[in-house]
Amino acid sequence: MCGIVGYVGSRDAASLIYEGLERLEYRGYDSAGLAVISNGRIEVRRDAGKISSLRALLQTSPVEGTIGVGHTRWATHGKPCARNAHPQLGSTGEVAVVHNGIIENYLELQKELAEQGVQFKSETDTEIIVQLVERHLAQGFSLSEAARRVIARLEGAHAIVLISAKEPDRLVVARLGYGGGVTIGIGDGEMFLASDIPAILNHTRQMVFLEPGQYAVIQRDKLEVHLLNGESIPVKVQTVEWESGSADKGTYDHYTLKEINEQPYTIASTIGGRVDFTAGQIRLPELNLTPEKAARIKRIIITACGTAAHAGMVGKILIERIARLPVEVDIASEFRYREPIVDEDTAVIAISQSGETADTLAAMAEARKRKAILWGIVNAIGSQAMRMADGCIPMKAGPEIGVASTKAYIAPLVDLYMLAVLLAEMRGNLEPAQRMTLVRNLYTLPDLVSECVARQSDVQSVAPLLKDIEHCLFMGRGIQMPTAYEGALKLKEISYIHAEGYPAGEMKHGPIALIDREMPVVAIVTRDPWYEKMIGQVEQVKARGGLIIAVATDGDERIPEIADEILWVPDIPWMLSPVTAIIPLQLLAYQTALLRGADVDQPRNLAKSVTVE
Repeated sequence: MCGIVGYVGSRDAASLIYEGLERLEYRGYDSAGLAVISNGRIEVRRDAGKISSLRALLQTSPVEGTIGVGHTRWATHGKPCARNAHPQLGSTGEVAVVHNGIIENYLELQKELAEQGVQFKSETDTEIIVQLVERHLAQGFSLSEAARRVIARLEGAHAIVLISAKEPDRLVVARLGYGGGVTIGIGDGEMFLASDIPAILNHTRQMVFLEPGQYAVIQRDKLEVHLLNGESIPVKVQTVEWESGSADKGTYDHYTLKEINEQPYTIASTIGGRVDFTAGQIRLPELNLTPEKAARIKRIIITACGTAAHAGMVGKILIERIARLPVEVDIASEFRYREPIVDEDTAVIAISQSGETADTLAAMAEARKRKAILWGIVNAIGSQAMRMADGCIPMKAGPEIGVASTKAYIAPLVDLYMLAVLLAEMRGNLEPAQRMTLVRNLYTLPDLVSECVARQSDVQSVAPLLKDIEHCLFMGRGIQMPTAYEGALKLKEISYIHAEGYPAGEMKHGPIALIDREMPVVAIVTRDPWYEKMIGQVEQVKARGGLIIAVATDGDERIPEIADEILWVPDIPWMLSPVTAIIPLQLLAYQTALLRGADVDQPRNLAKSVTVE
């Protein structure tokens, strides 16, 4: 979850590292720090709190040097405070480490070091690494060899970066398991390092992505990549096509608002080049899907976490309805622990914005072990999930910085719709006229999403109703049941209101007992096959005095008679309606969070990329 940045070159390392950390603060904001080799010694600046605390520290106590590492922390071992912040130094002060992950055999290694007389200066598991590395350096090993030997003893999934005053021209970085991405950026006489692309996108688009079980030695004009046994392997350089400005906030007050407003462009990018509206064809070339493979598939499992799992729930309905294939949606953190029934005729689809979510990567590894067809729907270019998969559908949402995902929710909705159509065509389950209709329904989608985004003033008038509440229920049926889950998640993530999503038919099996004027109910009542059932559910809430906020389709004449407030969305073919229905709920969460004074982009206790289990 933590953010890591490194630099070696001829420019001022501290300012470049700080700039990168600002772009990665969504990965953790319990504390931040950096270490720079200056005049033959390691200078560390770190503090608890958000990265602004580090900025203040650097202004009062600047540091100069051309090589260094930085870190923004999401705490696991040890409370958020200055002494537990990274970088961590060893006993001699000649080595510094930053670390993303959890050392599972931490207590065993700590006991071993304590018996050797080590006195620990922090409560972190990270300090174990640097203390062990120092002991190997004292035996005459190089930094890279010392790191390799120590890494071999660590259990768990990690990204680790080390610098040493004894070798002031290099960074050593390692990746173990699926605990965190490592991206190395290649410049002109300089090298960059980050746990996520946006941190270094302003400086280079030439990237090397470290695989699990690899480590690299980085100098300003040289890069070596090795396996953990020391074997050297070729360096694979990729060009990232994201625009550098796409990771900036621009004129918006928050990244979250910017990303909500970018959603029409997200949809246009998602379908651009993939949809032939004249021929009624879908093309997903990176998926590597053939008619033979499509015919072989007997079932599909969609695995994901959080928002991505909600998108998968919509995908289940789409694929089953259009392609007539059975689909399960499995929470990735549970998938590998229950001996899942998966074989070579099962397609496993992993959905992940970052492509580095530890639970999702572990689920993919389990599917690979069981010989499944493995696909990814991923946003981050070059991420581990994208590299693991047999084929992928890139989301094409661009960088998403706000911790609460928005555009990386609607992109996979459209990706899954296109996949359903393509599977149905390849399996012979779709008449040409049906296929043409389904494909052409995508044509106006960017404009309809734009229309939803433009209705922000409607949401602003409703948000005050939620400002002072403590609890809220969301309900939907059928294809809008996941919308209820996702709407509730957005509200709880950024406004800290306890919100729960329910299948509307389940309300009378318990949750309806909670209904009163202090418990607003947000109902998704769009024109779809479940519309009449939803009207009945809203009537039941109304009869018990509940306050109803409805998401409804333009022109609906029934809903104004029973709802207290209405968030209108344009009429749209029902299979695509989750794309538009979620937008007023994203905006409602955003506006409510503003009214409550919450930190919209960096909600407490959360981080953007969950790289620990």
